[in-house]
Amino acid sequence: MKAEIPEWVIRDARYVEGYKVELWFADGLHSTIDLESELYGRIFEPLKDIVRFREVKFSHELGTIYWPNGADIAPEHLYELARFGVCTVCGTTSGCS
Repeated sequence: MKAEIPEWVIRDARYVEGYKVELWFADGLHSTIDLESELYGRIFEPLKDIVRFREVKFSHELGTIYWPNGADIAPEHLYELARFGVCTVCGTTSGCS
């Protein structure tokens, strides 16, 4: 019996422009998300520098996007933002990842 893949699993991602990242999820959802409002806290503050933000990469191993400074964002949180424009877990556009 084949295990079902959660809908929030990221299949691919790429940098678009500004603070935007394009994401493809396991359930077929395809969305471009502006992550500027996610860039707070010690690990994310350096990414406000657009040169550093553009270093975003996708890792199949991690299953999410990440940056060379060690920052990453939970795929479940990215899925909520992509689907609803707000995270239904914490009720904000940031904060629960």
